[in-house]
Amino acid sequence: MTNYIQLAQIIIAASVAYVWIFRFDNIIKEFKHFGLSDLTRNFVGTAKIALATLLIVGIWYPILVTIPSVLMGLLMIAAQYFHFKIKNPFIKHLPSLVLLILCIFLTLASLDII
Repeated sequence: MTNYIQLAQIIIAASVAYVWIFRFDNIIKEFKHFGLSDLTRNFVGTAKIALATLLIVGIWYPILVTIPSVLMGLLMIAAQYFHFKIKNPFIKHLPSLVLLILCIFLTLASLDII
């Protein structure tokens, strides 16, 4: 189970880093399409990168996993909300939905529920 937990942490962190660092131009377009401000975009990006970093550190210090996975999950719920709000096709919902499921898995695993 530990390997699956660590794999989920790496997938979430790598996905967030890839999107928010290397595909930032796409993020700018999406947030404009959502009608959100640059300040909101920068706050969300900073929060996601910080949480992703904590998830990686959580590989060595598992106590750090619960709170970042819950907060990242909440951000993924917000992403789902905005995708529904502007009526994006399902394919646009998929990345944040997969990350949400991984965050739920991490949260439950870190609380020893599964």
